[in-house]
Amino acid sequence: MIAASARRPLRFLVAGAANTAFGLAIYPLLLWSSDALHRHYLLALGIAQAISLCFAFATYKLGVFKTRGNIAREFGSFSSFYLFNYAANWAALPLLVELAGLPPVLAQLGFTAVLIVGSWFWHNHITFRRTRDQT
Repeated sequence: MIAASARRPLRFLVAGAANTAFGLAIYPLLLWSSDALHRHYLLALGIAQAISLCFAFATYKLGVFKTRGNIAREFGSFSSFYLFNYAANWAALPLLVELAGLPPVLAQLGFTAVLIVGSWFWHNHITFRRTRDQT
């Protein structure tokens, strides 16, 4: 039988796929659900991002890393990773497109690939790290 920690990378990929599907669905659902949110589409985007962040945190905490307690610390670490990456994405994309000459879609795909790998290491070693008494 495969140890639970050995299955963690697979659970991480499955959770990532679920989070991606959820994130892609929630924004249009919010827009379609309310005329006010449709008019104020940036407000809908902010709400969608906040909901998606909470959904992703729950899937990784409960379904992938299966940690107990430490919710405030873990959520702070988790959300700071994504806030940093949102900012890095806004800085990297123009550099990759304008200076490196990559098409925007390829540049974003490359950035996303780096984000996925970085996310695994960040969440595995920082956000949901286990202390000695948790192992």
